[in-house]
Amino acid sequence: MRTRIHSSRRVMALAVVAALGAGILSGCAQDSDEPSGGASNGGGGKGKTKITVGVFGVFGLKEAGLYDQYMKLHPDIAIEQTSIERNENYYPPLLTHLGTGSGLADIQAVEINNIAEIAETQADKLMDLGKVDGVKKDNFLATTWTQGTSKAGKTIGLGTDVGPEAICYRKDLFAQAGLPTDRDEVGKLWAGDWQKYLDIGKQFKAKGPKGAAFVDSAGGVLNAMNGTTEKRFYDEDGKVVYKTNPAVRKSWDTAASFAKEGLSAKLQQFTPAWTQGFSNNAFATISCPPWMLGYIKGKAGAAAENKWDVAAAPKPGNWGGSFLTVPEAGKNKEEAAKLVAWLTAPEQLATLFDKQGSFPSAQAAYALPKVSDAKAAYFNNAPIGDIFSKAADGVPVQILGAKDGVIAQNLADVGMLQVDQKGVSSEKGWDAAVKAIDNALDQ
Repeated sequence: MRTRIHSSRRVMALAVVAALGAGILSGCAQDSDEPSGGASNGGGGKGKTKITVGVFGVFGLKEAGLYDQYMKLHPDIAIEQTSIERNENYYPPLLTHLGTGSGLADIQAVEINNIAEIAETQADKLMDLGKVDGVKKDNFLATTWTQGTSKAGKTIGLGTDVGPEAICYRKDLFAQAGLPTDRDEVGKLWAGDWQKYLDIGKQFKAKGPKGAAFVDSAGGVLNAMNGTTEKRFYDEDGKVVYKTNPAVRKSWDTAASFAKEGLSAKLQQFTPAWTQGFSNNAFATISCPPWMLGYIKGKAGAAAENKWDVAAAPKPGNWGGSFLTVPEAGKNKEEAAKLVAWLTAPEQLATLFDKQGSFPSAQAAYALPKVSDAKAAYFNNAPIGDIFSKAADGVPVQILGAKDGVIAQNLADVGMLQVDQKGVSSEKGWDAAVKAIDNALDQ
């Protein structure tokens, strides 16, 4: 549920989440001045054990009613959540608190772009959740379990959600361009190859309506493609390899071609102009994980209902995800670990998807009716449970590094943005991105 390439922007996207089959929920958690604090007995009523939970953004667990459900099942437990709106304001203090062993909630959420650093540098400060009763490795996607596990084999984070990608597209704009509009036929147009997606974009440009680009941004294509490969920015030994990785360079070159061929609306994602693009028909397609559905519905509005639809992406990829961890310094860590095991069980993650649109990291949830039968009424009743389940099953076990988010952000928002908006050459854009990344990584 949390964030994509840059944590704050993905959290902003989650201010509008898909309440599947029931409309849209909106709003955003406010920054809190209260410290997370260690848990103590007595909160929520005399004799109760208080479990504190620290999250960022609209995490969804509370909003989906899962805390209330757990407290009904366990009358001796009181759950208290503190939310910081933006991950960039949440994560640095979390590292500090883990280092000092103080100021921690009993449960701390971690965004996918930070989980590799946590597993690499903080594993000794966190409980091994793989050993908690009820936690089953086989319930989870292999990629999620691997990402939450240290090299020494300690599972320090259990996944709540993932971001398997599809392509959301405008049926009406496709029809005007003489392209198929049925979601299965649309998916076949580019199945297995992002180059085919580019080729369809050229067809759309030639015959489509004036003023509508094929994609929202070249950077969005870059991020989507980079989410489909096992190795992208780091290798198995934790070495930064994006500069020499042919898969990353292929993604870069293909994304740059969208800009060069005039197929991009040249919008930087999660900016006001990009948001406005949903309501003014600025683009016909966008890479689309489950949490994007709510964003599109909220910004495109009633006028675009049933004009958007959902098709399979050229290749399975992932954009987003989150984990729950339990610090060893917590005062009620054993009870907290039980709560995490329950929250990340398939049944609860299916409810989270049903209520909040956060797609389960537990593959065992995909056969449950709340997932398998899920449809998105706004998107022409698209069978999103089936679409995203198939996408999630195909996502490779991707190697994450400590600064994955930093690299992704600068590739898209520094380098590719210059190619897209300023018309600089692909090589100059690449050089600008590399320079920014080197500076950010202090190399």
